[in-house]
Amino acid sequence: MRKEDASHLRRKPKEDSAPAPPAVRAAPAVRLIEIGEEQSGQRLDNFLFRVCKGVPKSHIYKAIRDGQVRVNKGRIAVDHRLEAGDLVRVPPLRLPQPGETRAVPPAEFPVVHEDDALLVIDKPAGIAVHGGSGVAFGVIERLRAARPQAPMLELAHRLDRETSGLLMVAKKRSALLSLHRMLREGQGSKRYYALVYGDWVNDRQHIKLPLTKWTTASGERRVRVDRDGQAAHTIVTLKQRYGKFSLVEAELRTGRTHQIRVHLASMGFPIVGDDKYGDDAIRQSFARKGFARMFLHAHHLAIPHPLTGDPLTLEAPLPQACVDILKALESA
Repeated sequence: MRKEDASHLRRKPKEDSAPAPPAVRAAPAVRLIEIGEEQSGQRLDNFLFRVCKGVPKSHIYKAIRDGQVRVNKGRIAVDHRLEAGDLVRVPPLRLPQPGETRAVPPAEFPVVHEDDALLVIDKPAGIAVHGGSGVAFGVIERLRAARPQAPMLELAHRLDRETSGLLMVAKKRSALLSLHRMLREGQGSKRYYALVYGDWVNDRQHIKLPLTKWTTASGERRVRVDRDGQAAHTIVTLKQRYGKFSLVEAELRTGRTHQIRVHLASMGFPIVGDDKYGDDAIRQSFARKGFARMFLHAHHLAIPHPLTGDPLTLEAPLPQACVDILKALESA
């Protein structure tokens, strides 16, 4: 057989050898979720993180701000506490593309107290307690990554990113709800050390100035004293003077956002290193000395145990950076 006559014997390509078309993701749909007893008392954002696993937190926060997330058909704030029977509208939320999400690096933090219901850690400064608002992940996400076997880990309260010290994490829903109730009712005591600019006069002083939250043009959250705001009460005790600076202890009687920072600044005694309410020149001066954080540390917590009711008193010593800067001030 001649070569040119063998063309009909060449193997034809199989029809199924062509590359398969890319898989099309099913478009997400609106979901209506009724809150049960187990979710009662949980913050809206934390609830959404659970039911929208894989969705970037920035997308979830934006959906809440834009009013796409609704509770009982109404717009709601990210820190709203859900109640049993609430109907939550969860909008279609875009899942990340392959390679878009960052793996959460697991991390443990110094443990001050731990039992079956409650974990209390000594949070370092510079780490947010949770992801969102430009932060990919925080303390709670890193704890969950380090303890994948834990059935539940939820923040009982918040600390600002640059605030160090005692942070409570609930390990059971019953403990979380109990802690939320106690904090709302003002049970227990939370005390902070703060280094302020100025010579604090009174040995002990009550600051009762109402506070309200607002947002700057750039979208940054701030707080200010406002007679129509929420009641806020801080007790300030002088601990030691350092020339132009004073070390004070601030006890929270209410738990408003940025309460200690705004109360002290409004009295003319801004916290050293505070980049929102403090003095920029002082902050930069301390940064040149190697102190590049805010001097605010949650050092004392006294509260009944959320399940047993037994007294629980915990302490977190000042971080070494804070001790060192106080020694430098004392010798100056």
